[in-house]
Amino acid sequence: MPKVTVHVTLKPTLLDAQGRTVQGALHSLGFSDVNAVRIGKIIEMQLPDGVSEDEAKTRAAAMCDRLLANPVTEDYEIEVRA
Repeated sequence: MPKVTVHVTLKPTLLDAQGRTVQGALHSLGFSDVNAVRIGKIIEMQLPDGVSEDEAKTRAAAMCDRLLANPVTEDYEIEVRA
């Protein structure tokens, strides 16, 4: 059964307000050397046996384009493991 992991992040050109908040909190906790914090999400799913790696990537990309990611503001990367 292929396991698909999708990493969704804001496009690099967009301000990540949540990331900046976390960065500020880390600085206040003494981790002042941390910079450029970006927040994203990870989505894991399993597909049925017999689905090839290429088909799993194609199906996951369709899911991302239609529901899991906002193509205007977010990028995504797809990882498939057997």
